[in-house]
Amino acid sequence: MSSVMYKEYASEYDVAIQGNLYNAKFERPSLLSLLTELEGKKLLDLGCGPGVYAQELISRGASVTAIDNSEDMIEITRAKIGSNHKAYVQDISIGLPNEKSGEFDVVICPLAIHYLKDLNPLFSDVRRVLKHNGQFIFSTNHPNVDFRSSPSGDYFATEEINEEWHTLGRPVPVTYYRRPISALAGSISCSGMVISNIFEGLPTEELKKASLAVFEKLSTKLSFMFYVCKLA
Repeated sequence: MSSVMYKEYASEYDVAIQGNLYNAKFERPSLLSLLTELEGKKLLDLGCGPGVYAQELISRGASVTAIDNSEDMIEITRAKIGSNHKAYVQDISIGLPNEKSGEFDVVICPLAIHYLKDLNPLFSDVRRVLKHNGQFIFSTNHPNVDFRSSPSGDYFATEEINEEWHTLGRPVPVTYYRRPISALAGSISCSGMVISNIFEGLPTEELKKASLAVFEKLSTKLSFMFYVCKLA
């Protein structure tokens, strides 16, 4: 991930996303709603950040392996999930070289794939490490939203975006990649997976109580996309 927010400001980021509107009260519950019974399941958390998802999944009975390319994030995650679960540093842009084939019931990747220029190495390895009936569930920025920041004006281009985000309450530079839906779907297909569900998120009552304005915005306007994939 190409941002100081996830390295130099890892502890601040951990605090910021615990209860904020877009992460804690919209993206996270939307993705978690796509997960079925996790008791006794093996789950891989890609781009785990400060382990907020990992904690929740463990509380639901899953055995979790958490991966991030920020050592600071992994240290925070290890402190939260303990020694019965695995967390380690790995650049997921090159795939998952440390994981065995057919090992995981579920792989999740919340809001991380838009930091990867080439999705094919990761998606191919996700398919490899999934069990026969496994699922790959991920969220990402909605392409229609990202297109507003396109430097080229070409919707069909995959291109680098440099912005400042205010997740920490002040502007922090972030670099990510935007791509059309067709490119994302193509990477899924090339990996040997198929899309079984597409979801665009559902604002919660908790979000409504916290901010009626944001609730109404996310009830009528695009923000994220959520994909559920399985083996072809």
